[in-house]
Amino acid sequence: MAGITDEATGLVYYELSHEWGHGVPSMPGHDDISLRRAVKHAQHGVMAHRIRMTMHSSTHLNAPIHLIQRGAGIGDIPLERLFGNGVCVDVPKERWEMVTAADLEQAQPAIGVGDIVVLVTGWHRNYADSLAYFGDAPGLSKDAAEWLVARQVALVAIDTPQIDHPLASSLGGHRGGPLMKRLPRKYGDETGRDAGADFPEWNVAHRTLLAAGIPTIENVGGEVGALAGQRATFHALPWYWPEGDACVVRFAAIQDPAGAYRIEAGVAA
Repeated sequence: MAGITDEATGLVYYELSHEWGHGVPSMPGHDDISLRRAVKHAQHGVMAHRIRMTMHSSTHLNAPIHLIQRGAGIGDIPLERLFGNGVCVDVPKERWEMVTAADLEQAQPAIGVGDIVVLVTGWHRNYADSLAYFGDAPGLSKDAAEWLVARQVALVAIDTPQIDHPLASSLGGHRGGPLMKRLPRKYGDETGRDAGADFPEWNVAHRTLLAAGIPTIENVGGEVGALAGQRATFHALPWYWPEGDACVVRFAAIQDPAGAYRIEAGVAA
C-alpha cells in the first residue's frame, strides 16, 4: 500500500520524487552528477561530500528565469506556490502523445483556481537512463499550458522528463538540437509526419507557464501513481537562491483521510 500514515495525526504522506545521486538518469546534453567524499569516516570520523551538477536533475523545480529573461529566480518564488492544496490529474499517455486542454477540462476532481496541479501520464514508470524515457515521452500541449494559465494555478508538475514534448525541445531539432540525433528521423519514419511541422515552437508550453509566473516540476515519480485522480496537499520547497534557475526538490503529498487535522495557529495563547 502506498503512503505512510502518521499514527499521531492520521495524516498519510506520499513520496513523489525519484531518487537523486550518483548515476541517476541525466538529460541528454547535461553532465552526470559528480559526487565525491571530501572527508570520510575512516579517515576523519566524519563524512562530507563535494557535488558538481546541473540543478535540472532527477525531480526538480524550474523557476521562471529558467526560460524567461528577468523572470523570478528560485528564491523569489512565493512560498504559497510551493506548499498548498491541489490535484493529481490522471491523464494516461503513451509515446509521443500530448496532454491537451480537453484532458484538463474533463479531469476529475476538477482543477480549481490556485491549485497545485500534478499531471500523471504514467511515464514515471519508465524512468531510466534510456533513449525511450527521454526521447519517446509525452508532453504538454500549448493549449493545455494556456488553459492552466487561465485557471491561475499555483504550480504545474509532470511525471515526464520535460514539460514539453521532446520534439518541441532541444532533444529534437530546436535551438542547439537535436541533442538526440536519431529523434527527428525516428519520429518521421514511425509516424509518417514531419517533426518540424508538428512542433514548430521551442518549449512553448514551458515558456507559457513560466512567463505567467507559474513554476514547474519535472521528473515527478515515487508513489505519484497512487494519487492519480485525487486531491492532496503538496510540498516542494527549493533552496532560498534568488538567482537560481532550478533546484532539486523532495516533492511530497499529504492527505488527511479523517479530516481531523488542522495546522496550528502559531500564535501565543
